[in-house]
Amino acid sequence: MQTFVKGARLGKYTLAAVISGVASLVALGTVPALATPTGGFAAFANCPVNNPAVIDCTVATTSSGEFVVGNKTVPIKHTITLQGGLTVNPETGVVTFVEATNGETLSKTPQTVPGGLVGIEGLGGEVTATSELAGPASSIVLNTESLLTGTGTALSLPVKLKLGNPFLGNHCYGGSNAHPIVLNLTTGTTSPPKPNKPISGSPGTTTTEEEGEIIVASGTSLVNNSFAAPGVEGCGLVPFLVDPLVDLGFGVPAGAGHNTAILDGTLKLTSAEAVRAHTP
Repeated sequence: MQTFVKGARLGKYTLAAVISGVASLVALGTVPALATPTGGFAAFANCPVNNPAVIDCTVATTSSGEFVVGNKTVPIKHTITLQGGLTVNPETGVVTFVEATNGETLSKTPQTVPGGLVGIEGLGGEVTATSELAGPASSIVLNTESLLTGTGTALSLPVKLKLGNPFLGNHCYGGSNAHPIVLNLTTGTTSPPKPNKPISGSPGTTTTEEEGEIIVASGTSLVNNSFAAPGVEGCGLVPFLVDPLVDLGFGVPAGAGHNTAILDGTLKLTSAEAVRAHTP
């Protein structure tokens, strides 16, 4: 027992020395950066390739499009990134996401709400809307065959919408992890309830990079206009007073057939093996 205690103390001191040494190296700027993939594979730097269950890596960037929620149309002017690893259920063939190594499977990219909440006393000024992932990365389902053929749901994405301005605070959300807004996006044609009418997405154009090891679907358009948008919660210092005002400004809750998501951009796909092979 005495030997164990001494050993534990020695381990403690050794660990402290190691930490101290690393801190010194960091201060000197001599700690090497973590290896990142080379060439076109650099786009997959946040793919969890060390997870043995991950067989593929994907990065999807949305550079344009819009969200229509209630009576507000929010154009996408700042790129939203969806990234991570992909696993396949051997029994069902269902593909699910594994969280990106930087923790940002879906980037939190604010988009400006045109008109904000002007006209509502005390809530004027610019308002931003940010789509955040509602739940773990595994709640995202991607069907690459549907995406490339324009049939069925290509991407099922559970989100919550954060509204921000100085008066709304940091906890003003439409949707939550427990009750997400589920976007069942397609590159085909939708069949929404009225008053919305069918709209069509596009699989885009498929090419390859890095000698065929990276598949690129450019000019894709993922659409969904059959989801419902809930009212907001947690807005301002006194939510039970502010929430109804924000609901009024946005026209929510808005039932299915009154909302639309159009996500235009590019999707890249490669194997986890290829990413590992191109990482020094």
